[in-house]
Parts: sequence; C-alpha cells; structure tokens
Amino acid sequence: MNSFKLIECPRDAMQGLTDFIPTPDKIRYLNALLRVGFDTLDFGSFVSPKAIPQLRDTAEVLAGLDLTDTQTKLLAIVANVRGAEQAVSYPEIQYLGFPLSVSETFQLRNTNKTITQAFADVESMQQLCVSHQKQLVVYLSMGFGNPYGDPYSPEIVGQFTERLSQTGIEIIAPSDTIGSSTPAEIETLFNYLLDTFPTIEFGAHLHSRPEQVTEKVRAALRAGVRRIDGALHGLGGCPMASDDLTGNLPTEQLVYLLEKEGIPLAINKNRLAEALVLSSEILGTHGPAGGPV
Repeated sequence: MNSFKLIECPRDAMQGLTDFIPTPDKIRYLNALLRVGFDTLDFGSFVSPKAIPQLRDTAEVLAGLDLTDTQTKLLAIVANVRGAEQAVSYPEIQYLGFPLSVSETFQLRNTNKTITQAFADVESMQQLCVSHQKQLVVYLSMGFGNPYGDPYSPEIVGQFTERLSQTGIEIIAPSDTIGSSTPAEIETLFNYLLDTFPTIEFGAHLHSRPEQVTEKVRAALRAGVRRIDGALHGLGGCPMASDDLTGNLPTEQLVYLLEKEGIPLAINKNRLAEALVLSSEILGTHGPAGGPV
C-alpha cells in the first residue's frame, strides 16, 4: 500500500471564525500541530484581509513557527496571482493551494473570477511555483455537485483534471464544498479519476455531518484515495452549507478509521491529544467556523 498522507487544515477551521484569534495563540496552536506527525499543515492564506480578516496575520504567524523538529510540510491557500507571488517568497512554504471551482457560479462567488480566468491564474501560479521550487495543489471546489444548477458530472471533473495535468499540476483534491456528497458519489468519482489519471495524486477534501463521516471516508479509501484532509474536532466547512453540523472531517476520527483499516500513520498520539485540547481552548470559543473551499 502506498504511504498515506493526512493533511491537517487549521486554516479552514479558523478562517470563518467571528472573533479574531490573537497571533500568539495561532502560533502556539500551529506549533503544537507541527509536532503531531501530519504530512502537511494547511496553516494560512495569502488573500485579501477584506475577504478573510481572520488570516490577515499569516506572515507574522509563519515567522513564529518552529520548524526545527518537524517533518510536516506547510501549505498556504492563495486566491490569485498576487497572493501566489507573496506565498512563493517564503522558503518555509512547500505548497500553494488554489480553489478552482467546477461551478462557474461558485468560482465567481469565491474568487470573483470566471473559470476561464481562474485557469489562466493557475497557469501563472504553476510557473511561479516551478521557478521557486514549490508545488501547486488545486482544490476542485464543488467537486461533487453544486446547488446552482451548473453542469456537473464525473466526466466534467475529468475534463478539469486533464487540463490541469497538461499545465503540470500533480496534486488535485476534489472538494465537497457544501457536504452534499454521498458515499456512492465519492467512490464513483474517485474510481473514475484514479483509473483515468494514474499519475495524478488525488486528495479528498470532504465536508460532512458527524454521522456520515465513517461511510464517506470508507468510500474514498475503497476507491484508492491515499490523501485526505481533516481538521481537529471537524471545525470549519463552508458557510453556505445549510446545516450547521456540516464541517470538515474530524482528524481524530480519521486517525481512528485509518488505523482500523490497517493504514500506518506517523501520528504521535500524545501530541494529538495535546493539540485537541488546544483546539478547544483557542478555536472553540470563537464562534462558528466556515470557509469557502
């Protein structure tokens, strides 16, 4: 079995919080997460402070991170070329993440661009990443359908993937932006993608109600997914989801499920327990979370 990549997404958990989390608290929390053993930490974003005020201090947070004793890599979300230019200037960041929507309506709402314009940005970002020894991760927002009536099918997702592959993108994560996917839809999409594009690393960025987490994760695993995003306590998710219980996959539950499936993880359980306490302490008192991916 290929090595499994567990991605922790505190950025997604924090970005929709109502009250601003002080920079020292963010640094303390992220430094705790860096000791758990995750493959990658989606730690912040370089977007307009007007759009995501919670993460306006990403550069300051990055300066406070202790990377001396961790194998965890850093990923920052960007929404345009300007943000990518900022992100690639930091040697500590290995990955840039960009949300490209399968839905035209959501692309306009999320980044104020059409899909055609977003693809042009992807090409520019990819060039920036290559020239700065970074890797671009493309999240396919509304990757399991959308509530707007925009065209959708696994084949459409495949068309997006083909174009991204031709651009040089090697990591693509279909995203269940509003948590509407079923286990059958998850398995169908990833079976199709993994069979059609064997050289692409596909990740699953799923949102879910608590009682649906297990079956959604098992569906992704059955299809052969070996990269999954989560957030401690399942915080985050999309603010447009009609159900307040729909959030990210709870990382602590992911660890349990993956180990139950016999998938080895380099997770330090004691550090994970400490991070869970910090998550409740620092994020749990700041109101409902939510984010656009």
